[in-house]
Amino acid sequence: MAVIENSKLAIVGAGAVGTSLAYAALLRGTAREVSLYDINREKVNAEILDLAHGTAFTGASRIRGGSDLDVVNGANVVVITAGAKQHPGQSRLDLAGDNVEILRNLMPALVERAPEAVFMLVTNPCDVLTVAAQRFGELPPNRVLSSGTVLDTSRLRWLIAERAGVATSSVHAMIVGEHGDSEFALWSQARIGPIPIGEWPVADGVPFARPELDRIADDVVHAAYRVIAGKGATNYAIGVSGARIVEAILRDEHAILPVSSILDGYRGVSGVALSVPTVVDSSGVSEVLEVPFDEEESERFRASAVVVRRTIESLGLD
Repeated sequence: MAVIENSKLAIVGAGAVGTSLAYAALLRGTAREVSLYDINREKVNAEILDLAHGTAFTGASRIRGGSDLDVVNGANVVVITAGAKQHPGQSRLDLAGDNVEILRNLMPALVERAPEAVFMLVTNPCDVLTVAAQRFGELPPNRVLSSGTVLDTSRLRWLIAERAGVATSSVHAMIVGEHGDSEFALWSQARIGPIPIGEWPVADGVPFARPELDRIADDVVHAAYRVIAGKGATNYAIGVSGARIVEAILRDEHAILPVSSILDGYRGVSGVALSVPTVVDSSGVSEVLEVPFDEEESERFRASAVVVRRTIESLGLD
């Protein structure tokens, strides 16, 4: 595959997440054209106007869109952010039924307008919706993925960096599994620079202890709930992390990111979308990487798959 010239990114949903993603994409020069769609005509037109007013300072990218689904036509990447909003006290899985029904009608219409696109789900529960989108869109599995634990991984790296006193870019660690309460840190593969995380000195030469690492991972799992409780939604960080994934696709980067895709025999898991280290390029999911898990991580991964599979089966998507 190759870098996509004159690329077009279509974002479905002009809520807090969709507009934040559009804003991040414009600032970062993610795509040549960013097209924003929403059924609420007045809202989407106002958001486009507000974004367009700043493009004198954002480079060559254009912002377009509206309330006609044809604004998606010819997109190289379609990001779906539309769906029921997660409220305080709700888990991501609580949103599954309503959002699956939205996709049932939406996906065929999107595929008709952007038949060659890679589709990315940001709407929650993104793992379940990845399976639904692939089924309803009748697409090859590699062309449907979700943002998965890319944001959770960013949260983890930031927390570790703050504690260790290093740059976030020097922390190499990932959250894997469900984008939800059963996700977990892949500590066996975590490094700060070249040093295994369990050997990094954090206080008086004493290295990270497992209880502290577990507290950090727990903070990651519950981070979204705290943000939602305080301001009603998470939007900035998911916007920029979503833009980062889109860049890996449009620029054919072969970047390794913990996106969620439908697995086929990965550590005994098939037919379920979960986040694992994945090579992302212009084809979408280029390769799902087999990385070492320790025994506890393997058990937690299987348990995470069970959580997502139960929801998939309850919705008749199996």
